[in-house]
Amino acid sequence: MLVRNVYNEKTIKKIPTRNGYGDALVELGKRNKDIVVLTGDLTDSTRVNLFAEKFPDRFFEIGVAEQNMMGVAAGMALIGKVPFVSSYAVFNPGRNWDQLRVSVCYSQANVKIIGAHAGLSVGPDGATHQALEDIAITRCLPNLIVIVPCDVHETQKAIIAAAKITGPVYIRIAREATPVFTPENSPFKIGKADVLRKGHHITLVGCGPLLYEALQAANSLSKEGIEVEVINCHTIKPIDKKTLIDSAKKTEAVITIEEHQVHGGLGSAVAEVLSEHYPVPIKMIGVEDSFGESGDPEELLIKYGLHRSKIMETARKMLKSLMK
Repeated sequence: MLVRNVYNEKTIKKIPTRNGYGDALVELGKRNKDIVVLTGDLTDSTRVNLFAEKFPDRFFEIGVAEQNMMGVAAGMALIGKVPFVSSYAVFNPGRNWDQLRVSVCYSQANVKIIGAHAGLSVGPDGATHQALEDIAITRCLPNLIVIVPCDVHETQKAIIAAAKITGPVYIRIAREATPVFTPENSPFKIGKADVLRKGHHITLVGCGPLLYEALQAANSLSKEGIEVEVINCHTIKPIDKKTLIDSAKKTEAVITIEEHQVHGGLGSAVAEVLSEHYPVPIKMIGVEDSFGESGDPEELLIKYGLHRSKIMETARKMLKSLMK
């Protein structure tokens, strides 16, 4: 899936990925009466208020009790319901990881876990609410699929796709309005990465809304004669080994970008694949072993080195070192 006409920042739409979650839930609620939604006192923030208004009998406000919420969801799943558990990612799966591990993953319960407000872009909420470790603590759990959609359209598709499969799924979404750069009608398949831009000098693998920064960086680098291939690795687990290996064979160099700690996230997952199947130089862009802080989301991305300027700088340095 190649994207086009995404480089004019004055005209591109910006919509929070969490809106895609709310809209998809309403659509699913119409199709399947077994869909139920649970939240921990964050109805509006996670956009499940839309489902609650349409299907009040299938909406459950558990309160500030995220561990109990996960247990309730597991029980519902084991009697045939399809529960979507909704909270901030620092609480869900951050606070209820034990219940996720034992009650959901060990039991292979059909629970869909939604971690909202993930990453630095929560902004003013600060370090306590900026989930930068959730990919690491979920992708290590057996039986759990992990998805990080890049925009509102892909979030809708991910939610609907998750409802169609049986088993636990974790989906990470953001709070801030972010660019909408994938087509509404483009295909989405769990476990299948998408090549958003073709190139031959360096492969750039990303996930989530930061992919827009990657595309902008690739466009600017192209004007310098550096052609970067951009891959949307929305499914962290199961990861698309073939697409990653094929691209690495073409470019011989890889950069990963994520709004997460560099340890244990997308970069680690990509490195695991390539170190075994096709070792190439890899640079990982992410949060470098630190907590976040309060601030404007855009300023935080720049401070923590997740902006397009950092991607461009890393690509130039990498290419220069490879040419020696």
